[in-house]
Amino acid sequence: MIQKSPALAAAALAAAFALPAAAQTEIQWWHSMTAVNNEWVNDLAKDFNASQKEYKIVPTFKGSYDESMTAAVAAFRSGNAPHILQVFEVGTATMMASKGVVMPVGKLMTDAGYKFDPAAYVPAVAGYYTAPNGQMLSFPFNSSTTVFYINRDAFKAAGLDADKPPTTWPEVALAAAKLKASGHKCPFTTAWQGWTQLESFSTWHNVELATQRNGLGGMNARMVVNSPLHVRHIENLANMAKQGLFIYKGRGNVPEATFVSGECAMITTSSGFYGNVKRNAKFAYALATLPYYPDVPGAPQNTVIGGASLWVTSGKKPAEYKGVAAFFNYLSNPDVQSASHKRTGYLPITMAAFQLTEKSGFYKANPGTDTAVNQMIRKTTDKSRGIRLGNYVQIRAVEDEELEQVWGGKKTAKEALDSVVKRGNELLERFEKANKG
Repeated sequence: MIQKSPALAAAALAAAFALPAAAQTEIQWWHSMTAVNNEWVNDLAKDFNASQKEYKIVPTFKGSYDESMTAAVAAFRSGNAPHILQVFEVGTATMMASKGVVMPVGKLMTDAGYKFDPAAYVPAVAGYYTAPNGQMLSFPFNSSTTVFYINRDAFKAAGLDADKPPTTWPEVALAAAKLKASGHKCPFTTAWQGWTQLESFSTWHNVELATQRNGLGGMNARMVVNSPLHVRHIENLANMAKQGLFIYKGRGNVPEATFVSGECAMITTSSGFYGNVKRNAKFAYALATLPYYPDVPGAPQNTVIGGASLWVTSGKKPAEYKGVAAFFNYLSNPDVQSASHKRTGYLPITMAAFQLTEKSGFYKANPGTDTAVNQMIRKTTDKSRGIRLGNYVQIRAVEDEELEQVWGGKKTAKEALDSVVKRGNELLERFEKANKG
């Protein structure tokens, strides 16, 4: 018989009596971040997972914002909803009206023993995701706003001052004409056209997109986006399109690729596009404030929130909720927030993170990167606080359809915007009826 060495025998005995390692509590997180922002989400989860041993965040890309929301509804009905769902800002009213689907983030954090103060967040961000009773319902995550990007090299080649991007819409048209004359095939384009040219355009000019404080005051809000100012703006863009100064490049964020490639020299889109530009643009670029009309009283005011927040679904185990709260607490850390802001261009969601970024000298070293924050921390008005309308995913699709008719020369600006109001109000009435009582 072969004798085991005393050391081997001791190791075997220890293994036999060892307690099983405590299993980590897994937290499923569904999101819609692509490319460089997908890498950022994965890194956040990895860093949190490495910081402690109790919980494991599992991020999963579930398609576009529309697709992930549809998938989550189906998953909730079948009892398989993720713990955390990233929902874009236009889905906020729908999530708020979904009875029994959501665990309010304010309750989640205090139940888990964390000090949770909504006042620590950038006011325009916190206010957007807070219910009328003052309770914060979702966790601000990738909050963005609309900004203006220019290709500095293209500006110089056209004889334009790259240090002075256009600040008004008449200046945008003049710059576009010079860019075209210098051989540029796509002087100006826009991504997220409903968000940039109707929603943010409205708050930036301190005019209503919809009644009832753009929906924040109640579900009986109705669209009023066919005002003389809105019609004038869409008419001006239509004229630019006819002259080859504005080139429509598609819905959502599809047009962003044409700026990164150098094809289009100016674009209005999300501040969250910054990470992509920084990594992939092979030219010098600049970020600037959204253009405005100088003859409109009160303009510029403030731009509207975009991006998304993290919603926690109901019906999960207490240990899982503690894990979600621990992750949100980690995300709220000013160092984590500041690093995310510098990397992506999304807003630092807390004032502490903004101040930390400022002190670090990042804004001085990277001119224009504070544009989004400065546009958002201005004092808001009843017309500019935000836009929270029911069925807004569908209303955005209506805006896209109608604006495409204008760019294609098939409808006048007035006809298209009248149709946005008519079709949009039908959707708002339907939402109000479905959620009464």
